[in-house]
This record gives sequence, structure tokens and C-alpha cells, in this order.
Amino acid sequence: MSPGGPIDAVVFQPDLGAEARRLLQLERPRPTGLACIVSDPHSQPHADPVAAAWEAAGGTVVRATVPAGEAAKTLDTLEDLWDTLLRLPADRGTLVIAVGGGALGDVVGLAASTALRGLPWVVLPTTLLAMVDSALGGKVGINRPAGKNLIGAFHHPLAIWIVPQALTTLPEREYRSGLAEVVKYGVIAAPTLFQWIEANSAALTRRDPAAVLHVVRECLQIKSDVVQQDEREETGLRAQLNYGHTFAHAFETVAGHGTWLHGEAVGAGLGCGAPLAPRLGFWHDDLVERQHALLAGLGLPVRPDPAWDPQAILAAMALDKKQRAGKLRFVLPRRLGCVELIEVTESDLVAASLRDDPCPPI
Repeated sequence: MSPGGPIDAVVFQPDLGAEARRLLQLERPRPTGLACIVSDPHSQPHADPVAAAWEAAGGTVVRATVPAGEAAKTLDTLEDLWDTLLRLPADRGTLVIAVGGGALGDVVGLAASTALRGLPWVVLPTTLLAMVDSALGGKVGINRPAGKNLIGAFHHPLAIWIVPQALTTLPEREYRSGLAEVVKYGVIAAPTLFQWIEANSAALTRRDPAAVLHVVRECLQIKSDVVQQDEREETGLRAQLNYGHTFAHAFETVAGHGTWLHGEAVGAGLGCGAPLAPRLGFWHDDLVERQHALLAGLGLPVRPDPAWDPQAILAAMALDKKQRAGKLRFVLPRRLGCVELIEVTESDLVAASLRDDPCPPI
């Protein structure tokens, strides 16, 4: 992590040519001019100008492609990336550049963290969810049949290039998925942000550039502050970023990875986490309803599919990385802007929070 914190790695609306030249001139890690640029079929048009900028700055480019979405987060994809890097052959100065959404960044970052015991990497997020959340923080990984992100590491990128224009080609469902993480940040740390989203939801849903840039900056600053204090989730502080995610990851596992977008699962996870808090004696029902209304107004699900087996969801939760000694722990709101990691032993309360309302269709 950089001395000034992870936010120092973020560059908004970069001149890609200038950024390429800057990275080529770094003393550490020593750059060799060779870059492996990884994209998927959807993000490939955004990778083309990155490749052109790198070559114009005097570097050499090798391109690689991975499957789109959660289908990329597999051991097969990871092995393909390793083999691509080793065939170059890569050395410790080879730069890996990930151009795509959060799933692509996760697997590419894991490949960079492990090939030759660690290569420098850069990420250009092309989805709202990746811009506001997954690109920053250094968490990289892949899925396994048992659950999400169970194999991974911490490996911070050298730079995060935020290019808001990339969102203009993002499908509507993908864009709305990212708004769930924006709502999460308002609940966990910033009541003023939550209120701003309530007042400006129409601007956000129509992708007003100023509104989008505002929430991206706000969310990244919140995450940067947390990561800087608890980089590897050793104190419990960073766990607050996982509000709604114990439910969400279980939903993704039970539905089948890729059936729901991550942000859709997070929306439903927030929708289940919020009513669990009053059942444990904190947070107020009116705040639960405010969050519910905001998520639904942004076009996000607020409950899991009622066809999913609650026992299967609870079993998937048992593999959550926050659990300790077989006991489930949830990040839950005590008040707007304040959450806490809570051990919950009453599985009936968790099950009850799954049953409140049917999930609206996506």
C-alpha cells in the first residue's frame, strides 16, 4: 500500500498517455516496458486505447482475454493467465493491466499477485461497481463451488484509472447493480451521502455525469480511509465494508455464480441485513423502510428469490470468511452511518430476515 494510503493510487479521467509514461519511468517496481493487457469481450473496446497509449509511450503490449463476469473467476482462467505471463516470458518488471469489471479485476489481480511471486498491476474499472468498490483495496480472488472469493490474496494495484466515459456503454442492469454498493457506503459511514442519494436518485439512475462522479469520489474516499486503517482485515474495521455481503455471497452461491450480478445480490443482502438489526435490538424500522425504498427505487432487488432453499442459504453462509469457530458474524447497522460486526447465534432470526418479502423480478 502506498505511504499516503490507497486513495493515492486513484487517477480520475486520466490522460492515458501521460499515465503510461509515468509508469514507465517508475524506479520501483523497475518497469521493463512490457505490459499484458487483459480484457473480456465487453471491455475490449476500452482496452484498445490503453494498448495504444502504452505503445505510444514506448512500451510493448501483449493482449489476453478472459470470460465476462463471474465466469472469469475460476481456476481455469487463473491458469490460462499464468501460462500467458510465463510464455511472454514475464519478469518482475512486467506490468499487468486489467480493463473490465470487478470479476475481471479479481482474477487478473490474483494472477498478478502470484505469477513470479508478484507482478505490478493497474486496473481500469469499466463498471460502476468496480469504480466505487472492488478496484480499490487490494482484495483479489476466485470463486469455488463452495462459495465466493474463497481463494485469494491482498495485492494493491499501482494505479486505478477512473474513466467515467466507460460507463456510457455499460448495460442498464450492470449499471444499477453498482448502485447497491453506493447505498451500502451511505449506510455504513456517511449519513449525508445516504441522504444525498435519496435526494438525487433520479440523477443517478439517468447517469448524470456530475452525480456519478460525486458518488464515485465519495465511496472511494470512504473505502480508502477504512483500508488504510485495516488493510488485511485484522482489527475488524475493514469488515464493515461487507455490510450485506454475508447474505449476498450466499445468494450468489445458491443461485449459481453469475445468475445474479454481484450488486443485485448485495441489494438483496442489504434488504435482509437491515431487518435483522431490529430483531437484535438496534436500528429502527423507519430506517429499514428508508433503505428498502431507496434500493427498490434504484431498481434493485431487496430479497432473495423465494424459490431458493433457506437451509441452503444458511449452509452457504457457514462458509463466510467472517465466521469464527462455526459462528456466523454479520455486519449490521446500529444507526445510519455506524455499523458493527455482530455474532449471531440464533439461526431462526437469520431465517426470518430471509422471508419478509418476495424478491421483485429483475
